[in-house]
Amino acid sequence: MRRSGCSVRSKGYALAWLLAWSVLPAWAAPRFAEVKAAWRPSAVLLLDRHGAPLQQLRVDKRALRLDWVRLEDTSPALRYALLLSEDRRFYEHSGVDWSGVAAAAWGNLWHSRTRGASTLTMQLAGLLDQDLRASASGRSLWQKLGQGWSARALEQEWRKDEILEAYLNLVSFRGEQVGLAAVSQSLFGKLPAGLNRVESAIIVALLRGPNASAERVAARACGILQTMDSEAARKHLPRSSEAERQRQCARAAILTQQALHARAPASLWQWQLAPHFGYKLQQQLHLPAGIRIATTLDAGLQRYAAAVLQRHLRALAQRNVQDGAVVVLDNVSGDILAWVGSSGGLSAAANVDGVTALRQAGSTLKPFLYQLALERRYLTAASLLDDSPLDLQTAAGLYAPRNYARDFKGPVSVRTALASSLNVPAVRTITMVGPDALRDRLFALGLRSLVNDGDYYGYSLALGAADIRLIDLANAYRTLARGGMFSPPRWTLTAAKPTGRQLLAADSSFIIADILSDRTARARTFGLESVLSTRYWSAVKTGTSKDMRDNWTVGFSRQYTVAVWVGNANGEPMWDVSGMHGAAPVWQSVLDYLQRGQPSRPPLAPAGVRRQLVRYQGDIEATRQEYFLAGTERALIMPQLPGGQETPGIVSPLTGSIYAVDPDIPPANQRLLLRARGVSGAQWWLDGRRIARGNSAPWFPWPGRHQLELRDGGGKLVERVSFEVRGAVAKPGSPRPASPR
Repeated sequence: MRRSGCSVRSKGYALAWLLAWSVLPAWAAPRFAEVKAAWRPSAVLLLDRHGAPLQQLRVDKRALRLDWVRLEDTSPALRYALLLSEDRRFYEHSGVDWSGVAAAAWGNLWHSRTRGASTLTMQLAGLLDQDLRASASGRSLWQKLGQGWSARALEQEWRKDEILEAYLNLVSFRGEQVGLAAVSQSLFGKLPAGLNRVESAIIVALLRGPNASAERVAARACGILQTMDSEAARKHLPRSSEAERQRQCARAAILTQQALHARAPASLWQWQLAPHFGYKLQQQLHLPAGIRIATTLDAGLQRYAAAVLQRHLRALAQRNVQDGAVVVLDNVSGDILAWVGSSGGLSAAANVDGVTALRQAGSTLKPFLYQLALERRYLTAASLLDDSPLDLQTAAGLYAPRNYARDFKGPVSVRTALASSLNVPAVRTITMVGPDALRDRLFALGLRSLVNDGDYYGYSLALGAADIRLIDLANAYRTLARGGMFSPPRWTLTAAKPTGRQLLAADSSFIIADILSDRTARARTFGLESVLSTRYWSAVKTGTSKDMRDNWTVGFSRQYTVAVWVGNANGEPMWDVSGMHGAAPVWQSVLDYLQRGQPSRPPLAPAGVRRQLVRYQGDIEATRQEYFLAGTERALIMPQLPGGQETPGIVSPLTGSIYAVDPDIPPANQRLLLRARGVSGAQWWLDGRRIARGNSAPWFPWPGRHQLELRDGGGKLVERVSFEVRGAVAKPGSPRPASPR
């Protein structure tokens, strides 16, 4: 009699549930297409310039969501385990499983454990409607009633496959993992289509207790596997033996422990071609989760550059080299075509981005030094510089630069000095130009890491004693390639193409590019045939920093600029690896890949450039056709005049000299003697105005930095030097001392 009474009461409970549910207000079910369209993965998807997937970058840290998974792309074993565990009559009910409701009511009455009455459709309704979300204590009665009503509305609007697909994508599994794709790849490193029986059972077991212990999840998974076998037996289908079931449960226990305690695999994000580029782009644009954005990168080139870098670094592994970076720019648009920030698995610091890390520049800054000297007409490409021992007194002590080869070439032309990367001539040149002027020029070119003034770096700036970024250096060389036209690099195809501005003189930029393309001029150091020589026109410069800590090769064809750095992220020196052996082979391989099937012809000389046959007295260098800025042409370069006379020029002061005014000596007794040699009718011009005539003239050393010019009787420039006077400064308003006439 008692069971009969209880049965009546349970039916009354179910009837009350049904009546309350029937009077709930209508709920406007969203369409399946709207729900799918509103889905946002936790990552930004970067596309390459052709629309191919390139890089996934997680930006939403609140939940881990991957791409929406279609039902046909899920494992049949997973779908079968889900329905058996959560909703056996899914394809029979219309949103609410009334037999399940009755069973739940009966269980509640007798305080017994039952599966519950919530169908997959009802659970989906709870996921779609914020008001139906369960709290920490579960759902209230009215929320459960609302679930039922909403489930009925969903069943009227959606197909069963749509309900199942949306549920698998929206349900939370464990921790931050939302959706089948996230849990499948996080736990097992697999796409949902590849899940087997045991893996499917583990994932379904998580639905009942997402944050349960591994032991409880494994026990539930074992129960699901047994249910799957029992159902197969009921339908007279092949089923596992008892021994096989025990092995599956043991396998589930081991796999659950491994999956729930392991870190997410690297395959969590399918596209990982440009992680460092993606991170920098996100820093700039703060892209929202789920967005797709077309970048300027080329996925094919990106893969190739990364593979070439890794292959070459493996060959150098015995020389203590493990890191490198490559960046490629389109010369015209400034588009970043490739950005390889590290050697990946070969590196102990793969997260360090070699494209933006600050590293010492080495000889890669020399082209901009010589371009500045040519632009200011201090030198020509044919001018002779003395490559001999040099000791310069600086504030930090004696500075004695040496060449990489530890030898000296004697008198060499600017063309040879730059192409062969000779150090002493570069230091002699910076004494003319001044460290401040070079630093300011480099800063204007985008090398913004040079935050100190020129005096901070001193003459060693000519040899690259400054920390720079590979991306900035690449764009500076791109400016040379464009005849001095500067614009910043472009990261995305949606960004407007930057407007260029003429930062360097086109004529001197052309001459520097021509020097960097001259394999004959670089033969003194690199030989005629080397990895710097290409089958097409290209201009290139290498660099090696102190103790071989950094290798650089940066160069360009008419279409592309390629910059490569090789070294160690931790700053350790390489073992006997120069730029020729470290970075240059990678540079050549990448540029060859870019230029395949298309020509790169030498650029045409711009207006203001003249070509002149040049002969060197004493055959110091071979007679050749040389480029000059208009008005600086010379047909004969003479280190000495006939009869033993020296080349016309300034004897004193020497360029780069620093003089001090002694306040204890009367001003009338302090004079700097200006002395010339081999000039008829010599004229002295200081800071743009004539101050004296004759091969010898005294001058009061006025404090400051000065440019001194020696001109002949016809006013033609013979030589220009720069020097500095330090010491007492006149009071404001004091007249400047009269210059000798």
